[in-house]
Amino acid sequence: MSVIKVGGSLATIPHALERVCGELARASQDHRLLIVPGGGPFANAVREFEHQVGMSSDAAHWMAILAMDQYAHVLVGRIAGAVLVDQPGAVAEMVALGRAAVLAPSRWMRSADVLPHTWEVTSDSIAAFVAGALDAARLFLIKPTAAGETVDAYFTTALPRGMPYSVLGYDRIEQLSQRLSE
Repeated sequence: MSVIKVGGSLATIPHALERVCGELARASQDHRLLIVPGGGPFANAVREFEHQVGMSSDAAHWMAILAMDQYAHVLVGRIAGAVLVDQPGAVAEMVALGRAAVLAPSRWMRSADVLPHTWEVTSDSIAAFVAGALDAARLFLIKPTAAGETVDAYFTTALPRGMPYSVLGYDRIEQLSQRLSE
């Protein structure tokens, strides 16, 4: 199984989300995939609210993870054949059935609660944690562009030692199936 994190900022680029979701639907026909959503505009709303009103780092952390749940619903609606999952057991079951699973991570992350409650932890680190917890073969981070894209500050700590990962720009998403086969 491969874990693929889909950046939430793709929603702000015309046609990017449709392009990525179409390729994920195709790739899921031949590969076992767990898709981890970014937070995108939903997480940005949390950041803005925190800036305007103020809140604890715990509240911001859990609200940002709930933002990922919202984006998960968007992805399920756009990836043909995908199913929403929220627990590790459901991931294994759906992936074994050949379905692309899209993780709504809040329930699992609340239960595990192993990551720091800071903006240094984003969906990149959550995807790395999930990939390790599920013993995934590899992790892909789909972002607006691979050039100059960075991962969050906690990512290398969350990424299991030896776990291969790649950052793939959405404009090169057609390479995904080939890279999954490598």
